[in-house]
Amino acid sequence: MNASTSKTRRDLLKLAGLFSLGGALPLLSSFSQRVHAEPNAPLRIGYLPITDATPLLVAHNNGYFEEAGVVAEKPVMVRSWAQLIESFLAGQVNVVHLLTPMTIWGRYGSQAPAKVVAWNHMSGSAITVGHDIQSVQDLGGKTVAVPFWYSIHNVMLQHLLRANGLKPVTRRRGKLADDEVALVIMAPADMPPALVSQRIAGFTVAEPFNAAAETLGAGRILRFTGDMWREHACCVTFMHEHDLENRPEWSQGVVDALVKAQLWTLENRDETARILSSEGANRYTPHSYENLVKVLNPAPEARQAYIDSGAIQHPDWNDKRIDFQPYPFPSYTEELVKLLQNTQIDADRGFLDALDPAWVAQDLVDDRFVKAAIDKIGGLQRFGLENNRYTRNESIQA
Repeated sequence: MNASTSKTRRDLLKLAGLFSLGGALPLLSSFSQRVHAEPNAPLRIGYLPITDATPLLVAHNNGYFEEAGVVAEKPVMVRSWAQLIESFLAGQVNVVHLLTPMTIWGRYGSQAPAKVVAWNHMSGSAITVGHDIQSVQDLGGKTVAVPFWYSIHNVMLQHLLRANGLKPVTRRRGKLADDEVALVIMAPADMPPALVSQRIAGFTVAEPFNAAAETLGAGRILRFTGDMWREHACCVTFMHEHDLENRPEWSQGVVDALVKAQLWTLENRDETARILSSEGANRYTPHSYENLVKVLNPAPEARQAYIDSGAIQHPDWNDKRIDFQPYPFPSYTEELVKLLQNTQIDADRGFLDALDPAWVAQDLVDDRFVKAAIDKIGGLQRFGLENNRYTRNESIQA
């Protein structure tokens, strides 16, 4: 076992502990102490260096939090989901972006008193494979990496495998059958090198790691997840219920800034890539402008190449490689719960079967603030949703 694999397993075990009732309790107690000691704490953002954090970082860079009357410290970059969750539950940071399935685990697995307040982005993920993999069926008997069991990546990968007659395996025992695909947890930064060394046949993760693999010549995009689930959310903004209930004006200011940042990003994709990159003034991520702009504002000819290769099979959807729209549609949350209930997860999942999808869509999300923020900037039409309705139908096709 190499050092990277060992660290990933330690992080996974730590995260599993944090998202248990016993593991979360000491951290939530620490949070309660912090709240009493600092009732008007400034905005402290925690994030991973992936494009999922874009609205949080753009809002900080552009001064939108201050414009909304919110004092904000510089966002804190962490390297693992375990570290991000730990700092959030303990109150060291008070706003984070989380994988949507992870928020379900957090609220119902460990009963963390926090809620989703907005989507951070849509799509922005892909399944990347080695050059020897020409189809989904070619993954039979091989290993594919996912960033975490409770991730849209794991959900959509398993959905695709099952649709193509393959069986996901989360605990490998002996030699894989030809119709089995072993799934392993791996840190995003380790995925492109693992593909190069052929330790894995593919991976699925948020950007810009898929773009990085392309730039390195390590692999190619097999499918975009947004081409499988139209305009799906990946990461969402998660906030403490205490702040939502006891600091409503502050919470509104935070969400106002995030919505404004998403709209600005849609109109300034190249500049957003520059802001997020290692060349940007704040050096929010270690990624190059080249890889980030490939995701945020790809060349028109790139889209046709993906259509020709089959990475895009629903060109009529006009799905962007990554897109932005902040409203958390209830229909999405309902479908996600249904899919999670049929997804293999090598972690605590006992609470999933008892969840009612429609109830979760109402209980997990607090959309008061995002609706008000969207109304302030002119409605959902500003994000290309012409009917301006807070409902939609989900399109999921493998």
